[in-house]
Amino acid sequence: MLFNSYAFLFCFLPAVLISYYLLGRFRPGSTVFLLGLASLVFYAWWDIAYIPLLLISISCNFVLGTAICRSHSSGQLRTGLTWLAVCFNVGLLGYYKYAGFVVDNLLLCGWASQTLEVVLPIGISFFTFTQIAYIIDCHAGEVREYSARNYLLFVTYFPHLIAGPILHHKEMMPQFARADACRLDPRNLAVGASIFVFGLFKKVGIADHMATYATPVFDFAHETGAVGTIDAWFGALAYTLQLYFDFSGYSDMAIGLSLLFNVRLPLNFNSPYKAVSIIDFWKRWHMTLSRFLRDYVYIPMGGSRCSATRRYANLLLTMLIGGIWHGAGWTFICWGALHGLYLVINHAWRGMLNRCGINDSGMAIEWAYSILTFLCVVVGWVVFRATTLSSAETILWAMIGGGTTTGGQVIVGSPMHAALTIIIGLTIVRFFPNVIDLFTAQNPTCHPAHLCDVQSAWARRFAWKPTWKYAACCGLLLYWCIFMIGARGHSEFLYFQF
Repeated sequence: MLFNSYAFLFCFLPAVLISYYLLGRFRPGSTVFLLGLASLVFYAWWDIAYIPLLLISISCNFVLGTAICRSHSSGQLRTGLTWLAVCFNVGLLGYYKYAGFVVDNLLLCGWASQTLEVVLPIGISFFTFTQIAYIIDCHAGEVREYSARNYLLFVTYFPHLIAGPILHHKEMMPQFARADACRLDPRNLAVGASIFVFGLFKKVGIADHMATYATPVFDFAHETGAVGTIDAWFGALAYTLQLYFDFSGYSDMAIGLSLLFNVRLPLNFNSPYKAVSIIDFWKRWHMTLSRFLRDYVYIPMGGSRCSATRRYANLLLTMLIGGIWHGAGWTFICWGALHGLYLVINHAWRGMLNRCGINDSGMAIEWAYSILTFLCVVVGWVVFRATTLSSAETILWAMIGGGTTTGGQVIVGSPMHAALTIIIGLTIVRFFPNVIDLFTAQNPTCHPAHLCDVQSAWARRFAWKPTWKYAACCGLLLYWCIFMIGARGHSEFLYFQF
């Protein structure tokens, strides 16, 4: 089920919300079961055939996690169970996500006789990584709760199930256990609904519109192997903005939906195109995935507590795993390796400046860093979005002047209109506060110290307040989004593919 569908907006969400607070008034102990059951219905709406797979994954991880938590007497048993659980999760993810890709490549080498068709269960990357984090937290002794009902909700909680954020058990379960968790809070309802509407507008009003400029360029490059320089830049920038508004829109909607139930999710997206370095970018983009890769991959490999060569190798391998996590394809692998290389260069540059005692602060230098970072990210997104490495090469070559001299032939509609739309989009992501900035005073996330630009003049001026003006604004945006969904239909979020 999609957040931007009529079924969700007019049936599922109102029914679950009303049932949650009615049940919370008379049987508060049953609200966890209600949300868990509703989340399973939410997932089954896509394909009920994969409910058994989800339940098997949850059951195995819960049993193994509980055994790990209770095996204090034997370090070897504890470690063995942890490895068994991690291998189970990686194996499950590996089969459903990468088996077909591996067999296809073996087929090209003549080492396989036929292809393997495996349907990718939606959200498997997110609920698998969430459970790997749970297992490792069990091993570290950070889990003290053994309720199967609560664990089911922790994994399946519908605002995050399909496209994140990746959760930690200790972040979520204390919130569900609070005595006032199912008590109606008008402010949380107002704030949550407003954030949800802003996120819906990002998806329906901006991201889906940017797709009309990006998709034809990438499809044309894949089909013909040639594209104009102007079209290549239009397509690359349009997809850069499409992905931004699509993913940030989902992240906002997830935070808003969860707040309707008095539960705060971690911040997952914080104006990444304002980053002044690739290091800064990964502190702002998909923040819970970055946290997972840092805590459970990079640091266990040695992190920065080793030689420079080993540290750079750890960075490359970590980002390579991040690329593979996003999808089974050489484009994702190369995208991860590219960002690993970016990080190595960024860290090496910082190290050189420190050794030489060079101060690189200043507005002009910061702007130069910001522009360079953004261009590097755009190059990465071209590789990420392209159907094949060959079509990625076609677009990148065209962007540096190797394309045809004509332009604007692939873009749907007027090239001038496309250029104006892209300029407006770039202005918004670079100079305007993000949605969570406007709600910082309402504490909408459980993130302890996010990087929101709370002191900016824009954020102070347009900060959300419980007034009729904001209510009218959100109402008009919601009405327009509902109209656009009816006119154009609803499209999947891009991160559903990963």
